[in-house]
Amino acid sequence: MSATSNTAALLLYAVPLAIFVAIYVMRRRRSERESASRLSEANASGMNEPASLHPRIDPRRCLGSAACVSACPENAIGIINGKAQLVNAAACIGHGACMAACPHDAIELVFGTSRRGMDIPFVKPNFETNVPGLYIAGELGGMGLIRKAVEQGRQAMESIAKRRGGAALYDVVIVGAGPAGISASLAAKERGLRFVTLEQEDSFGGTVYHYPRNKVVMTAPVRLPIVGKMKFGEVSKERLLAFWERVVATTGLKVNFRERMEKIQAEGGGFFVRSSSTEYRARSVLLAIGRRGTPRKLGVQGEEQPKVVYRMIDPEQYRGQHVLVVGGGDSALEAALACAAEPRTRVALSYRGEAFSRVKPGNRERLQQAEAAGRVAVLLSSNVQEIRPASVTLEQDGKRLQLKNDAVIVCAGGVLPTTLLKEMGVQVETKFGTA
Repeated sequence: MSATSNTAALLLYAVPLAIFVAIYVMRRRRSERESASRLSEANASGMNEPASLHPRIDPRRCLGSAACVSACPENAIGIINGKAQLVNAAACIGHGACMAACPHDAIELVFGTSRRGMDIPFVKPNFETNVPGLYIAGELGGMGLIRKAVEQGRQAMESIAKRRGGAALYDVVIVGAGPAGISASLAAKERGLRFVTLEQEDSFGGTVYHYPRNKVVMTAPVRLPIVGKMKFGEVSKERLLAFWERVVATTGLKVNFRERMEKIQAEGGGFFVRSSSTEYRARSVLLAIGRRGTPRKLGVQGEEQPKVVYRMIDPEQYRGQHVLVVGGGDSALEAALACAAEPRTRVALSYRGEAFSRVKPGNRERLQQAEAAGRVAVLLSSNVQEIRPASVTLEQDGKRLQLKNDAVIVCAGGVLPTTLLKEMGVQVETKFGTA
């Protein structure tokens, strides 16, 4: 073959390869710049602390394949300087797909961080705590992913069904009607156990019920007792809740809504459970209450009125009203913005802090735009003093403000059940970035 032919062959293969490599390098660099920007924004807004189970990436093992980036459904991981990093920790829900996708075993799932610990109750492989007969499944145990919570609820009930003895009226009291609680209740019904399911809210769904409208809930096929396989991949909050409503209707599952668990006490080989309406005695108890806990209240006069709620379900119900939203997190900003988008609705947002420090940049920008347009009145460094039927009184910088008001939405988070667990004798460990 002549030199000319060799050169031609080289150009034929080398030039396309060079172009491909150049395009790959350009895209990789652009992606890394975007990841670095997202990380910087998350750090600046105080939003780079994971709320639950999350990946810890070993840079010594990571070769930057980006398999974890592609696998993450929350877009929480990026590549920076050739290594994977958690660049949007607040979005991570402990899906675990990143760990499974990593070809170099560079990822492990952990709770908490070196700066912020996470309280996790002690739970055995069969979901029993150190207190015999007291079980925990789902988000309270650190597993917030829906499919994992469903599986844990079913497995926990299998363990509970093996316990025998005692003269209690119920085999088990199930506290909570989220994914774990529903699954456990169906398993108890399938096994013919004597059980009662308590839910302090007026609807089931747990944490999912509190998501904004149309939020995409990532899940995967999982088996529900009695019902069979849930064949969902990507599904909206509304579709998932509608599915659970059909499940409850078709199976005849009974849930005691608006009945809050107030006390659990070990008694004679079983448990005494006091709720907001009655008392129960059971051989076992399953806690599937999530980590939101009881909504944190303001503790002010007039808070018991029906117009005061602790979540915003549908902004349309506030159309044409004067609404006060209380809180400084993303849920508060999103509630205020959603209500302000309704025609003729006047919205005030009260926050005790001097600035919204731990919110997503997008929400902060949208709020600034709404405030500039006069659709939301932002009252920083303010506190609610009194709630009346047609007005609210606030204190801001030493001055009292009285606002016309038809509805109050409190988005102040929840009181975590750590104290409750410790009162029951459950061991609680604070994890700082450990499995």
